[in-house]
Amino acid sequence: MKILFISRDLIAGNLAYLLKKEGHDVKLYISEKKRRNNFDNLVEKTKDWKKEISWVGKDGLIIFDDVGWGKDQDKLRKKGYLVVGGSAGGDKLEMDREFGQAIFKKYGLKTVPLVDFEDIEEAILHVRKNRNAWVIKRNDGMSKFMSYVGAFEDGRDVENLLMNYLQNKHLKKDRITLHERVVGIEMGVGRYFNGHDWVGPIEINFEHIKFMPGDIGPATSEMGTLAWYDDNEKNKLFQETLEKMKPYLKEINFKGDFALNCIINESGPYVLEATSRFGSPIIHLQSDIQDLKWFDFLLAIAKGENYDLKWKKGYGIVLGLMVPPFPYSKNLKESLFFGVNIYFKDFSDSDFKHIHFEEVSKRICPKNKELTIETGLYYISDNRGYILYVTAVEDTLEKTQEKIYKLAEKVIIPKVIYRNDIGGNFKNQERLLKKWGYLD
Repeated sequence: MKILFISRDLIAGNLAYLLKKEGHDVKLYISEKKRRNNFDNLVEKTKDWKKEISWVGKDGLIIFDDVGWGKDQDKLRKKGYLVVGGSAGGDKLEMDREFGQAIFKKYGLKTVPLVDFEDIEEAILHVRKNRNAWVIKRNDGMSKFMSYVGAFEDGRDVENLLMNYLQNKHLKKDRITLHERVVGIEMGVGRYFNGHDWVGPIEINFEHIKFMPGDIGPATSEMGTLAWYDDNEKNKLFQETLEKMKPYLKEINFKGDFALNCIINESGPYVLEATSRFGSPIIHLQSDIQDLKWFDFLLAIAKGENYDLKWKKGYGIVLGLMVPPFPYSKNLKESLFFGVNIYFKDFSDSDFKHIHFEEVSKRICPKNKELTIETGLYYISDNRGYILYVTAVEDTLEKTQEKIYKLAEKVIIPKVIYRNDIGGNFKNQERLLKKWGYLD
């Protein structure tokens, strides 16, 4: 089957590779030009996805892995194409935070007071007039570099940090969001939607955003996630969040993975934001925890059909393996790793099922020469530092942690960065969530 995979910066690029391995004819489009060196010799690529529409046809599958193409997705569906990945309404829900909060409130979800600003100076004036503990987020939802959770009730630290951002000519005109700080446990809930109903189990996840073990340091895109699946339709978190969004998702003809990020305390779940697309790195854990062929599942989503999805019971972890300049985007010549080999030491065939690429390409063996460990088979093919992800699923959290870190130790990447405590605080969180009724 022909599949056209459209990506901005490869948040789900490995899915295109998996679809190819399932035996399908896949073409990958990457809109960010600096990311186009990735997946060389792994997936066929195209520089113009619109020219490939006639190639994929109405019998093939078109997959978008990010927000920003919602209007195109809606138009393609109206013309009869099979499309997975969201809609214009889904884009607005994620990218316009004030709009998102208004929709959440309309459908009966708990929300946090939130204000969007066109530039940082406006945000500073707001903090001065409204003394509170504020949280800073970038309004495009793409970068976590500017994120910060205020510590002082009068907002003095937030004001000071915004003043610092204002001095930076690259940041001063950025659109940002301030929302009131809510104390509790950050927890996500997600599920696939086929345009009129939910498909498959409910996903419960705990992201680990901070750079260093112990949740210390700057916010990153994400260092790793603990997650599992639940088929209980009466799940309290699901009923108080996602299930209430079903009428809206039907209205906007959303077809893809949809998730809500919440802060939970004794008062309930406060919804902070929506992810109206494939999530990263949770998409890679889904590839491990789900027992399926991705194409069959995604085709059912695009057609608006149900799918009997089988999955592994237990706890799953996805762990990011990074190199400098991560978590910062600035490219410093002395920290570029483009072309550096990636080695998989003592790996079995089954071990590779737990490896998911992002900034990776494959070398072609020279004619009449055997590829050796010295030349390497896979290499780093970008300069941002998001190299690959490791996943594991076991029946207990302790077994999952043991397995994933044993696998990570066998992936040899010079100067690799990763957290060694994913899921380490879950026992404390579990006690409170059980008390509040959000975990069985």
